[in-house]
Amino acid sequence: MNLLYNKGECILKILKNLTVQVVLGIVLGIAVGHFFPTFGTELKVLADWFIKLIKMVIAPIIFFTVVIGIGGMGDMKKIGRIGGKALLYFEIVSTIALAIGIIVVNVWGPGKGFNMSAADNASADVSQYTTAAAESEHGAIAFISSIIPENAVAAMAGGQLLPILLFAILFGLSLAGLGEKGKPVVTLFQQLADIFFGIVGMVMKISPLAAFGAMAYTIGNFGLGSLSSLAQLMGAVYLTMFLFIVFVLGSIAKAFGFNIFKFIAYIKHEILLVVGTSSSESALPSMMNKLENYGCSKSVVGLVVPTGYSFNLDGTSIYLSMAAIFIAQAYGVDLTIWQEITLLGILMLTSKGAAGVTGSGFITLAATLAAFPMIPVEGIALLLGVDRFMSEARAVTNLIGNGVATVVISKSEKEFDANKATNVKADTAA
Repeated sequence: MNLLYNKGECILKILKNLTVQVVLGIVLGIAVGHFFPTFGTELKVLADWFIKLIKMVIAPIIFFTVVIGIGGMGDMKKIGRIGGKALLYFEIVSTIALAIGIIVVNVWGPGKGFNMSAADNASADVSQYTTAAAESEHGAIAFISSIIPENAVAAMAGGQLLPILLFAILFGLSLAGLGEKGKPVVTLFQQLADIFFGIVGMVMKISPLAAFGAMAYTIGNFGLGSLSSLAQLMGAVYLTMFLFIVFVLGSIAKAFGFNIFKFIAYIKHEILLVVGTSSSESALPSMMNKLENYGCSKSVVGLVVPTGYSFNLDGTSIYLSMAAIFIAQAYGVDLTIWQEITLLGILMLTSKGAAGVTGSGFITLAATLAAFPMIPVEGIALLLGVDRFMSEARAVTNLIGNGVATVVISKSEKEFDANKATNVKADTAA
């Protein structure tokens, strides 16, 4: 009797795991979409409601995370050199990540042919998007003008991402210039951000239901063949992140005198924690402590790591670029090279507004597509079923990327204690 009770308790504990719930939602969605395709397509409303809830918190989350990332630096005169160097590094490396993602997804083409078996109404939807895209192309000057808001409050209310980003950057710089006087505001904004991320946490609890509806719609409308495309996207994302870590981050690490594989082995506990939670923020405190023990100075760790969580999300950058192009491929939207360069430019901005928490990459993808009408924002529903499984990969990549960045900045500023690193290597080998 006790054995049965223990087994039942164990099963209940497993079923409470969000990843397990998403898996069950996906499996049920596939079954419903395959055996009851008409009913399955009607379940898209579940995914639509989820997307609306996500959109509800986009503007404040983007604003607060960017302001906190910049404003939290404190006295810009004192740490301007380190902060500037870190931001330059973040921009270069995350742009490389975005570019690699776009190149791989174009070469691989996981979304091509996705809608070959779609219903006629889906074709009508595509024509609506392509028409809207043609009408929205107004050139570089109009694009730059659209970034500058006439009214910051109106931009927030209207969910206009790029104007919000500009306002947040200016606000953060002004706040950082206040020094100690600005710290209460940074603390307040951090508390407000925590509240909004709490809302995201609540919304993410219904993600299994949304995954069920999205997968039922996808299979019901596009057929079982669509699973191949989604599997290809996951494979492409995982491969790209592996290549980025080994070759890009590995080359950077080698140039600054440390080995990427040994560094990964040193932070293996933090990586496992991130895999379990799908959030790189879950490992933030222990990661900062590990980096100090590795030899990085406390001041550099305190500046670079928190800032990196808003500005150096390499894994999220790869995911965003690949997911956006995947959706374009799935809907048959053929982007020109200049449109993809424009998308890269937008992603360079929007990726800076994604914090390293569960669901943030999905939020930023929705925001990016809203600012880039060539690709239908509704297409993110196609990713709901597999997004959870890519979140672990991007969170781990974010964590490793920020760790490497901190060591690089410390070494370049001569604020790295090589003796500590040697002792750590000896302890790890032992």
